[in-house]
Amino acid sequence: MNRYRLRTFALELLMIGAALLFFFPVYVLVNLSLKKPGDQSSPLAPVTDPTLENYGGAWVRGGLAGALANSAAVTVCSVVLIVLVSALAAYPLARATRAWSRVTFYVFMIGLLLPMQLAMIPLYTTMRDLGLLGSVWALVVYYAGLQVPFSVFLYVAFLRAVPLEYEEAAAIDGAGPFGTFVRVVFPLLRPITGTVVILNVLHVWNDFLTPLLYLAGSDQQTLPVSLFGFVGQYVSQWNLVFAGLVISIAPILLVYFAMQRSIIKGFASGLKG
Repeated sequence: MNRYRLRTFALELLMIGAALLFFFPVYVLVNLSLKKPGDQSSPLAPVTDPTLENYGGAWVRGGLAGALANSAAVTVCSVVLIVLVSALAAYPLARATRAWSRVTFYVFMIGLLLPMQLAMIPLYTTMRDLGLLGSVWALVVYYAGLQVPFSVFLYVAFLRAVPLEYEEAAAIDGAGPFGTFVRVVFPLLRPITGTVVILNVLHVWNDFLTPLLYLAGSDQQTLPVSLFGFVGQYVSQWNLVFAGLVISIAPILLVYFAMQRSIIKGFASGLKG
């Protein structure tokens, strides 16, 4: 059996310190969300007279019910589209050995090199010409196009490590390429799919700039943009901002805690692949 040594004790202290470091912003966030509007005490001081009125005020005045529904719809539709397109595109790119496969893969990788700011104005005018401005579908199309190259890169790297024997056995049984992908290959991609889903959900859910551009002037807003409405040039309602931030991260935390084991296992396996 391993003996408890000084090095083990030092590592435990280091991990406890790291946990406290990451917990500190959460403490400040929750602490400020419970303070009354006129409370001028230090953000680090524990609240002595907590109130939940900030949450109700943020929910009603910020229209967070509709914003939460919009964020959920955009996130789910975008991530589903990203997974389907990326997995289907990565399969032939990883298995084909012809020159076109390598060239096409590098074309996808160019999407990782080009800065998003270069295409901001052309994309905006394109969305305007398509009549998508002010609609959540503009965000779905944008996120799918933006995140597919990175997702294809992850899928291709994982597929190249998957043995061909599974697909050869399916071909012997009479399955076609699409049937092999649906019934054999895609289930094997579960670990990397978990990684793709996690990374894209976090990006889409927390994005602020894109909804601000494409949904400006409409009544369809996502959570980050709705919370921005509490911050003005002369008056900033920080108690409502922090309460709204707690509300915005609650769905992601609930999903994480409910699927903690699966998420960690999928994320670790996806990175290994």
